[in-house]
Amino acid sequence: MDWPELKARLLAGGTARLSGAPATPYRSSSTAGPGAGTGGSVFFSDGRGRVRLEIDQNSPLEIVHLGAGQVIVKDRDLELRGILEPVALHCPRQAYITVSSGCIYRCRYCEVPAIHAGRKTPEAIEVMVERVRDRIDSISLTSGVLESIDAEEEYVIRVVGRLQRFGLPIGVSIFPGKDTAWRLHAAGVSEVKFNVEAATEELFSTMCPGLSYDSVWNALTQSVDRFGRNHVFSNLIIGLGESDEEAECCITDLCAIGVIPILRPLNPSGALSEFSRPSAERLFRLFACHSDALTASGLDPRCALTMCLECTGCDLVPGRDGAV
Repeated sequence: MDWPELKARLLAGGTARLSGAPATPYRSSSTAGPGAGTGGSVFFSDGRGRVRLEIDQNSPLEIVHLGAGQVIVKDRDLELRGILEPVALHCPRQAYITVSSGCIYRCRYCEVPAIHAGRKTPEAIEVMVERVRDRIDSISLTSGVLESIDAEEEYVIRVVGRLQRFGLPIGVSIFPGKDTAWRLHAAGVSEVKFNVEAATEELFSTMCPGLSYDSVWNALTQSVDRFGRNHVFSNLIIGLGESDEEAECCITDLCAIGVIPILRPLNPSGALSEFSRPSAERLFRLFACHSDALTASGLDPRCALTMCLECTGCDLVPGRDGAV
């Protein structure tokens, strides 16, 4: 089984139970993103690519830790040898930090409002990065909306200012306002990720009440002009109820304006806890469409320096998980 097909299978399951030697240095926890509110995760690699799996002791997939990061992955007819990758902050080789772990909005798939772990100070974030400086190649920031979209943007820009001294590329993913792209670029941010989340405006309105789909698309278009092609990204969640055709149209539309889509398998949580993760077959099928759309638009995820496309743990990424 080649790596993209294998990774689709692992992502469709999404979880693993840990056994064997203690694996504390390889475990990560999240206050945002697909792992928010869970019992942590690990990053497995067999040398061909990386996949992030949430820790669930009831999972049918077992990771047997032999010690020093060496593991065997077992699942019915599957047995793989590989490693658990050490985590810097949230993921390998990055300081990926949630600035505000709380949100005034209530997107139906998101656990962040329920966690409400508060807001980190710029000084505390600087200390966090300093502690892992020798183990990272980039810095990535994401944030909920604690008070207002504009106030969150201003606060994140303050954080960016504190982190410039490290001389590393900085990626930012927040909900955008009218001139967010311009302001982040002026602050020295290297890459941005503004998430369309849903394949259609109707589905977005259902899933993210109170937020504007048009605002995201406008910010993405402005960002390509500022940050350049291959440095503007957008999550598209797969499994919210969209058809393959709707997902493919959204992928094509994003690529057409110079934005690299990130196809994020739904992690059923929050108000969508009764939903199912997309199947391996569907993820692999959309991966092929994704690859074709990127090639047609001359986009290459391997150029990304920060955030999800640099990590690749949660998503199938053409170019990094197989040829574009």
